[in-house]
Amino acid sequence: MKKIIITGGSGRFGKILKKYKTKHKLFFPTKNQLNILNFERSKKYIKKIKPNYLIHLAGLSRPMNIHEKQIEKSIDLNIIGTSNITKICSQLNVKLIYFSTNYVYPGTKGNYTEEDPLLPANSYAWSKLGGESAVHLYKNSLILRVCMTEKPFIHKKAFANVKTNFIFHQDVIPMLFKLLNQRGIINLGGKRQSVFNFAIKNKKDIKKAYLKKKQNIGMPFDSSMNLKKLRSIINKKK
Repeated sequence: MKKIIITGGSGRFGKILKKYKTKHKLFFPTKNQLNILNFERSKKYIKKIKPNYLIHLAGLSRPMNIHEKQIEKSIDLNIIGTSNITKICSQLNVKLIYFSTNYVYPGTKGNYTEEDPLLPANSYAWSKLGGESAVHLYKNSLILRVCMTEKPFIHKKAFANVKTNFIFHQDVIPMLFKLLNQRGIINLGGKRQSVFNFAIKNKKDIKKAYLKKKQNIGMPFDSSMNLKKLRSIINKKK
């Protein structure tokens, strides 16, 4: 049994993670116990728990345009907060697992491997790449470029001309625990397909929509990732 601290436990993914049955002992600190912008308080909590791993979920995500409207908040939570957590894990020799996004890739051709050049598709992705930069400096770390969403699919329409690797939160968790001892960068998601094809499998009344080039919503046409590395690791663990 390993001790694992999860930051951002009150978020969408964190709430589902709390319900997951595992042999490991999971800790979900409150913001009062661990505030990623309060270095000393966070270090005190982590030092007290003495975890084997820290899974860093805390940060700012939706709505996407908040990263353009409130850049200070975006920088604080996704870049400075992540940098604080990275420094603490480095000082205390705790394995760090950071949840990034597939949006750090350009989003034009799709099927991106972990080694492909990066060009964030929107301001949110730039803030997540800022966090990646800090985490990458710490060798005892794993960066997961994740493409996940809520179940059931929350929207009434889905883009038929946008490709991605959506996977439901519930399906990410078993893979996460198989990746705890990996290092470096791993793409994590589901089958490469259109958002519509993904959504209709669980929401039969979903309507088709089409993304237009002139729409400025921060969504690329093809941010899909190559999952060969992920599959080779997961299949070995079976």
